Amino acid sequence: MIKKIINVSLLLTLALVVSFYQRINTSFDASKILYSLAVIGGSYVLFHIIIEGLALKRITNSRAKYSFRKSMSLLSALFVGIFLLRIWIPNPQTLLIAYGLFAAGVAISLQDLFKNIAGSLIIFFTSIYRVGDRIEIGGKHGDVIDIGLFYTTMLELKEWVNGDQATGRLLSVPNGQVLFMPVQNYTKDHSFIWDEIALPVTYHSDWKKALTIIESIVKKETAKTTKRATTDIFKLEERYFFSKRNLETKVYVELTDNWIMLTTRYVVTSRERRDVKSELMQAILTALSQEDGISIASQTLTITAPNE
Repeated sequence: MIKKIINVSLLLTLALVVSFYQRINTSFDASKILYSLAVIGGSYVLFHIIIEGLALKRITNSRAKYSFRKSMSLLSALFVGIFLLRIWIPNPQTLLIAYGLFAAGVAISLQDLFKNIAGSLIIFFTSIYRVGDRIEIGGKHGDVIDIGLFYTTMLELKEWVNGDQATGRLLSVPNGQVLFMPVQNYTKDHSFIWDEIALPVTYHSDWKKALTIIESIVKKETAKTTKRATTDIFKLEERYFFSKRNLETKVYVELTDNWIMLTTRYVVTSRERRDVKSELMQAILTALSQEDGISIASQTLTITAPNE
């Protein structure tokens, strides 16, 4: 709040300086400058002090507060821009011509800039993604840590790192990409995804016993997650045209030329996928190693020497 008071004080001080200069120099017309400062100050007070102050008292979520402040900054900038043009170009016909020339020139030279602004408007008002979401756009994965007027900043995931884990790099993505690139959001409305573990066993193994062991372990370890996911999926069905999905852990059997592939499908939170998969694999391998008649398959190559 102190920062906002200082900003308003600076605008008032600048207005007083300009007004004082006009008085000592009667040939200087400061009316447009004073009107401009009034628009800037009025917009700042309206959006950043009154509206933002009243709204933030009712918003408790830190992510929602961040998004609201960004929206107010964008609306304030648009408000000031429209009125400043009206002040400095008072003739309506001239103003329309100026708008046309400006639009024609800018559309060519700054088309990417306006795409990014349009993209930021879509992001803010449709919530296609928000700060804190895990998304994929343009083949890039990351956790959104900031949404600016032109760029979205993400903490990059994957690349040379296996699994859904951070590389440590910050990735800036133009907001205009939401206009022509699909956005895949891992955490919007719900944070659960399906994952799979594929384990090959030999044809000589007791695959039915292996299937039972794997299924029981995965069901036990993911029971709480599956229960929470069921609740979230039910809410999703109320909001979207979303047919029912079976969230129960299931093991699928596939025959290949070399082994029997047992693929387990289960639900996990998107941010814990690698950790959960590692824990499940350890539990499964430990359990199978204690059983007789179950062998993990591996691809081998037999080389036969020619007869001499």
